[in-house]
Amino acid sequence: MEIIIAENSGFCFGVNRSADLANEALRSDKEKYTVGPLVHNPQLVEKLEKQGLKVLTKEEALKVEDSLIVIRAHGESAEFKKALMDNGNEILDATCPVLANIYKKIIQKENDGYQVIIVGDSNHPEIIAMDSYLKNGIIINDETEAKNIKSEKALYVVSQTTNRADFYYDIANTLKENNGSVVIENTICNATKLRQESAASLSKEVDCMIVVGGFNSSNTNKLYQVVSLYNKNVFRIETVKDLPLQKLSEFKKIGIIAGASTPDEIIEEVVSKMDEFTKEDFMNSLEDSMKKIYPKDIVTGTVIDVKDDEVFVDIQYRADGIIKLDEMTEEEKDNPKDHFEVGNDIDVYVIKLDDGEGNVALSTRRVQGMKAWKELAEKFENDELVEGTVTGFNKGGLTVDVDGVSGFVPASQIATYFVKNFKKFVGETWELKIVSIDERKNRLVLSRKDVLEEELDERWDELEEGQVLEGEVARLTDFGAFVEVNGLDGLLHVSDIAWTRVEVPSDVLNVGDIIEVKILKLNKEKNRISLGRKQLLDKPFDSFVKEHEVGDIVKGKVVNLLDFGAFVEVADGVEGLVHVSEISWDHVEKPSDELNLGDEIEVKIISLDKEEEKIGLSIKQLEEAPERPERKPRREKRENSNNNRQRRRPERSAQANFSSDADLNNNLGNLLEQALFEQGGSSDFISENDSEVDDVIDDFDSAEATEENLDQEVVDEDIVTLEDEENLEESANDIDDVDEDEEEIEY
Repeated sequence: MEIIIAENSGFCFGVNRSADLANEALRSDKEKYTVGPLVHNPQLVEKLEKQGLKVLTKEEALKVEDSLIVIRAHGESAEFKKALMDNGNEILDATCPVLANIYKKIIQKENDGYQVIIVGDSNHPEIIAMDSYLKNGIIINDETEAKNIKSEKALYVVSQTTNRADFYYDIANTLKENNGSVVIENTICNATKLRQESAASLSKEVDCMIVVGGFNSSNTNKLYQVVSLYNKNVFRIETVKDLPLQKLSEFKKIGIIAGASTPDEIIEEVVSKMDEFTKEDFMNSLEDSMKKIYPKDIVTGTVIDVKDDEVFVDIQYRADGIIKLDEMTEEEKDNPKDHFEVGNDIDVYVIKLDDGEGNVALSTRRVQGMKAWKELAEKFENDELVEGTVTGFNKGGLTVDVDGVSGFVPASQIATYFVKNFKKFVGETWELKIVSIDERKNRLVLSRKDVLEEELDERWDELEEGQVLEGEVARLTDFGAFVEVNGLDGLLHVSDIAWTRVEVPSDVLNVGDIIEVKILKLNKEKNRISLGRKQLLDKPFDSFVKEHEVGDIVKGKVVNLLDFGAFVEVADGVEGLVHVSEISWDHVEKPSDELNLGDEIEVKIISLDKEEEKIGLSIKQLEEAPERPERKPRREKRENSNNNRQRRRPERSAQANFSSDADLNNNLGNLLEQALFEQGGSSDFISENDSEVDDVIDDFDSAEATEENLDQEVVDEDIVTLEDEENLEESANDIDDVDEDEEEIEY
């Protein structure tokens, strides 16, 4: 085996200078940092970091003070370097001199009125730094973008230092076709140019080429592209451990080219590794390095080539592995180049050791599936929940995707209630519990109901009567609305929606409305929640009472008619009663004789009962009471009654009715004596007040006459007719009706 190292391999002048400044920084007593990796070589960066040169991002670097900071070879903007120095930091600028010279040129050309065009990768740190020195620079990276550039100004075109010359000039010439004046400046680093020329020349002479350098190094990637143009057997490695020994054993002459960021010791290690073996030793080493793999194994390999429809993987076997498009995941199929990168390690499933073309058939899709089954089995054993997306439905239930594995949720396990429409769940993502799993039969049965029931128990514990919370109207019925609160269904009865009359809930609510409700009653055993909405609203009665008082006249509408009165709505949700006796001053048999439902009328408030929340109303009191016939005095009525009617008395004899003359004289004497006593008790007073005595005598005569009348009534007793008895009863009734304050005692 012959090994040839290309000229101009390894560190270029700029990278060597960066490494020297890094070593100088290591001798400082200050804290030492670089902004980003010093060069695109992980091994060198790791080595320097172990020695004390730490790597920071730009954001982190701006927070550092009083330290030593090395600016990497790709350079940074002038503003950024100034900000670092303003924080008291010491700067060691390792920017490549080639780049520093480009900065000066583009600044001058922009000041001269040119439109500066930079050809390169807009995400590369070298281009980001270069563009920061321009006010209005344009970055392009292919001929399509070049065709869209049409400028009235003269163009000044520069290149990323690691571009291939043919690539750069193709784009620059495209710019020339669409613009009048174009100045093309070849800013490709001479070291890069020489290295690419050496790689192209050597690749034509050898059986295979090995490109050594960091997988994220731009100049190493360009070298790989160059040698691939002239040699079909090209291997990209970063260190000696990446050497494809099984492949190299097939070639007699091998060329080696290293990127500008590759340290000499890495190149020497690779060459030494290959030189130290004879053909026999090399084959023995190859056998030792080969893995023992079998179909259905999952192994780790390194991506060595990516095409539009297949990916080649080094699996440390006598043959390379290949992943066909149909064995990639759905995401990978769209664009393999976006998901696979040369040099990356990936896990692959071994389908068979020979696909008929000498390659090992591999799959990434099956790896994902096998890993998913394994993880699902572990979660099933640990009683853990999984996440699944509903992908379809059939008569028996729902199909779901769980980490790439197809599972099934039976209809009885979808929800805690009966489900009729399965289609509405398609596209939803749920937490599910594994009921059973069988990888051999490709069977995975899951339940959402079990998860919901566990959640319901927790949610019930969070609720209490009287609690106020927001809910979403889930569905409407004639008798109420079902509102989802805290993941549970509660019933908002139609009578608890509002203080006003609600005929059907749909008059007030819509499915999907978010409303505030109060928990009126909880029954966990029956899974029932009673909700109220009107309880959170001001009572119309309270508002009405605050604004009205007895005696006020208000307008209202008749809303109900009963035998004893009419209910009138005097405000939203507030009704009062007009008793049948308060409808009119005239006699009203029933309210419907005078009023109709829906009539709008004026009423007077005659009572307000705040405790009972009752309002008494009157219609008739809006008018003055009509005049009535004047009543005769009560005494006259009695006297007339006494004179006109005959009374029945027990039969008595004349002797019983009248006393003897002696008795009469004695009675008269007693009356006179009493009168004299009341006037002063003197017998002489009689002569002076004889008129008083006469009055007493007159009264006595009157009494005597009355007695005679009474006797006459007794005498006529036997001739009282039926009509007279009826008159007597009516008179007796009239007497009973006399008010107590008007009654007088008969003498």
